[in-house]
Amino acid sequence: MKIAALAAVTALVVAGCGSSDTGSGNTVNWWTWDDKQAVAYGECEKAFEAANPGTDVKITRYNVDDYFTKLTAGFVAGTAPDAFQNSVQFLQAYAGQHQLMPLDDLIAKSSVDLKKYSVGVDTWKFTDGKQYALPLDWAAAGIYYSKDALAKAGIAEADVAKMTWNPDDGGTFEKIVARLTIDKNGKRGDEPGFDKNAIATYGVGAIAGRSFIGETTWAPLVSTLGWKMGDKDQWPTKFNFTDPRFVKTMKWVTSLTERGFSPKLGTFTTGNQSTISDIDLVGSGKTAMTIGGSWSAPSFGKIPGVPVGIAPTPLGPSGTRSVLSNSNGNNIWAGTKNPDLTWKWVSYMGSEECQTRAGASGTFFPSIPAAMDNTVTSMKSQGVDLTVFNQYVKDGVLHPSTAYANGSAVQSAEQPLFEAYFGGRRSDDVFAEMERVSQEILAKN
Repeated sequence: MKIAALAAVTALVVAGCGSSDTGSGNTVNWWTWDDKQAVAYGECEKAFEAANPGTDVKITRYNVDDYFTKLTAGFVAGTAPDAFQNSVQFLQAYAGQHQLMPLDDLIAKSSVDLKKYSVGVDTWKFTDGKQYALPLDWAAAGIYYSKDALAKAGIAEADVAKMTWNPDDGGTFEKIVARLTIDKNGKRGDEPGFDKNAIATYGVGAIAGRSFIGETTWAPLVSTLGWKMGDKDQWPTKFNFTDPRFVKTMKWVTSLTERGFSPKLGTFTTGNQSTISDIDLVGSGKTAMTIGGSWSAPSFGKIPGVPVGIAPTPLGPSGTRSVLSNSNGNNIWAGTKNPDLTWKWVSYMGSEECQTRAGASGTFFPSIPAAMDNTVTSMKSQGVDLTVFNQYVKDGVLHPSTAYANGSAVQSAEQPLFEAYFGGRRSDDVFAEMERVSQEILAKN
């Protein structure tokens, strides 16, 4: 999650009008940074207001670059929304400042069964043992590939669906990546005369350089080795960046760029240094396949003239997958003037009825299995097959993202170190620094 304080803040009010301050009487204000979820949960808003005459739910979306700055300002001024979507990296900061309402008593009073959620419940427990959010959604990585690129390379889709990986020789994943890579003379990466310095199509999109948790890049690979990000699953005291399994994986990632199979950091940027999307790169043939987030599935499925398939992430050396799953939470502000109605709205958003309504668009994955099944069915009728992601849940291969302290500070410190390594400006000594930095920041109050 990227944060930046910008001078101007523009909000999209999806439902209702007027101030985005905390509601009173029969009004509930709810915020999100996701324009698609704002619209999707608008379907729940209509049903909720119909079932509760006189109630007014106002859904407001802010750009992610402004969102958390705006939230913090609202906490200070006493004008924060009654409830809001939150990223787990801010749980410690907000709960530690007593800005979040613990939900345990409300959950017990309303007899909400937390076991109905497939993903995300434990992620939203703070160090005090209390539950501060209901899971709002979940996400994971998958492999998106151009069907035409596979056909021209003589690769069967079934082979992509069962790719294997290891950090020694890359498994069948590396073989397929090499085969899909084409230089400007038409030579493939597994053919004699291949020119790694003149690439027309990369076999796989960038695995280097993005988020320091690697959710849609290297995490689904290294986790198959048994590596975990923290020394504890939740609220770790350090990140395991000197673990030999992690180091070996990062070296393998850089070897892909060195051999021309995957683009180096900064290869695809526009004049203002913004990164060209994976969707555009697959659509234009610059990359044949990519590891991407589940939230991109509808967009990949609608690339004009380019049929795209979805495969699961590769099997590790033990023959199993291990996929990081991030689950955003639905928090209630401790300062809300209308806690009962706000909880009624939040708990409705976390119900199978609402999750089914909102999830039908396929723009996010519901945390309730039956609702997720409906999302898969709904999107299949639109030509987008999400079965791969749903199978992760059924196979039990998802593992939750780590909740950790001082999320913004950690990201600000670690991301430049990752970029320096993948950009060739730092060598293996960077991993010890990354681990030391994590330990220092995580220890701060």
